Amino acid sequence: MSPIETDNTFLGVMTENYVAQCFKTKNHRLAYWQSEGKAEVDFVLQIDGKVVPIEVKKGKRNRAKSLGVFMEKYKSEYAIRISKKNFGFVNKIKSVPLYAVFCI
Repeated sequence: MSPIETDNTFLGVMTENYVAQCFKTKNHRLAYWQSEGKAEVDFVLQIDGKVVPIEVKKGKRNRAKSLGVFMEKYKSEYAIRISKKNFGFVNKIKSVPLYAVFCI
């Protein structure tokens, strides 16, 4: 394995940076959320008048407890998880593959 593949912090930061750049090119106003505890959401966007939490994952493992915390607290209609997984919609979470971030 190369150093990039083994350094999860670096790869995660680069993935979030890529997503942020995609959002900025679409003129999304970027926001971040963190609870009093340890829950945090990478991005919070306003899409079609709705507040949408977005979690970015660098791989296929996608546990997103923070999305659930945010959705319950703010009664979000849906959330978006960006990862290596394909498109999908389960438990009010839309899965969007990293290569398709430009569609958001």
